[in-house]
Amino acid sequence: MGLTQEICRIIQTTGRQSLDETCVHRVKQAIKDGVAVALAGSREPPVTLMTAHLRALGGRPQATVWGTRTRLSLVQAAYVNSVATHVLDFEPMWSPPTHAVSPTVPVAFALAESLGLSGIQVIVAVAKGLEIQGRLQYAGDQYVPEALKFHPPGVAGVIGSAVVAADLLGLDALTLQHALGIAASRAGALLANVGSMTKATHCGHAAASGLDAALLAARGFTANPDVFEAHKGLIDTYYPDRFDTERLLAYGKPWRVVDPGLAIKLFPSQYGTHYGITAGLELHRQLQGRSDISRVRMVSPVMKYVNRPQPATGLDGKFSLQYTTAAALLDGAVKIDTFTDERRFRSDMVGLLQKFELRQDQSIPGDFHAMYVEVEVELADGTRYKAVCRGPRGSWNAPMDEEDHQAKLDDCLRHGLPGKNGVALLAQLNRLDELDARGFRSLVKLMVVPASGGGTAAGGPKGRAVKKATSKKSAKPAKKRAAKKK
Repeated sequence: MGLTQEICRIIQTTGRQSLDETCVHRVKQAIKDGVAVALAGSREPPVTLMTAHLRALGGRPQATVWGTRTRLSLVQAAYVNSVATHVLDFEPMWSPPTHAVSPTVPVAFALAESLGLSGIQVIVAVAKGLEIQGRLQYAGDQYVPEALKFHPPGVAGVIGSAVVAADLLGLDALTLQHALGIAASRAGALLANVGSMTKATHCGHAAASGLDAALLAARGFTANPDVFEAHKGLIDTYYPDRFDTERLLAYGKPWRVVDPGLAIKLFPSQYGTHYGITAGLELHRQLQGRSDISRVRMVSPVMKYVNRPQPATGLDGKFSLQYTTAAALLDGAVKIDTFTDERRFRSDMVGLLQKFELRQDQSIPGDFHAMYVEVEVELADGTRYKAVCRGPRGSWNAPMDEEDHQAKLDDCLRHGLPGKNGVALLAQLNRLDELDARGFRSLVKLMVVPASGGGTAAGGPKGRAVKKATSKKSAKPAKKRAAKKK
């Protein structure tokens, strides 16, 4: 039995009975986090632009675009909801690093809403999709971000999406092999686009492409059924340096959502920056309101992708050790609004960034489990304060309290849902495993907001502008038809 055949057999025979209560709890936690950050991100420009674009393409409305009244096709809804889940860079981090929630949860929700499936079916499918992504990254030993050639969700995510969709569509093991073969040809995402709108589409494309692959396979579309191990297949192309097949085939033993588990992000920025943020927050407390900073020295592992001393935009600041640490020092908090252009170019931020010195030390490990970041602040009178972070709260090294996660969820839902809907939504997500098909659809209805609060995605100014721009050619014939009818 080949590797692809064997892993598909394992995945296909894994069901509710394979998930213990700890696994169910952790998957529900991941789903709650993903839905909350997606709703908070639903009004971000990349999401509204993407929604307007997909609306203009047309298609049969089948699933809800979260945070709006808009409905799109299955693949389109999964795409835009995945972009919303990732756009704030606030979804959970995995070990080895990837973003496994955004390519999976939106796919499961779109299918469950359309097909009339239960909450426990969603949980099982998401568990399976999360696990294959974690196993691929673990088998490929993808621990050091600086060493990665591709953005992980663009590779592992498309496989995870296909696994979720295949489970909910009821595909057999052979059809799953073909779904993964199709999905593997849609893999890949360039790290050069980190810091731009396009980064969130890596997750969106993975979600949409994996779902599309499973839908095609369900119709009989075929691919190389041995795509994992094939010459120039998935492993050769994306995991060429090392791939431990035993790690992959240990699928679910244990579930990686349980061990090593999730790192819940408490700050909406690239995960490596959380080390600088944590040290910066400690220094903010030590400074006790003093602002006469003359110099900031930082020491970190070699992480070129987050060495951005002068980020071009607030969005770019999410990937800057200097900016995120400066925000922690100045504000004593790093929130969603930290990454607006207005905050980026305020005079205090502009002035402090000029005082940063960053040294990236090759002797410090680049693995999130072993790395640390050191920050030292020198004041005008020569006084110095220093803080070191070896693991931010919420990470595998520093577990968070449930209250920490609740505070994050509340903040996200305040941004994403009006009134009491956020409280009701969290209550339903907490009992997701108890919801039947009707209950699940009622849950989705709580994620819909009025057009006036739903941004351009629900037909706001930008949505109308796109519609108008694409309708000019048809305007004249429409007038002629109206005149003729009169």
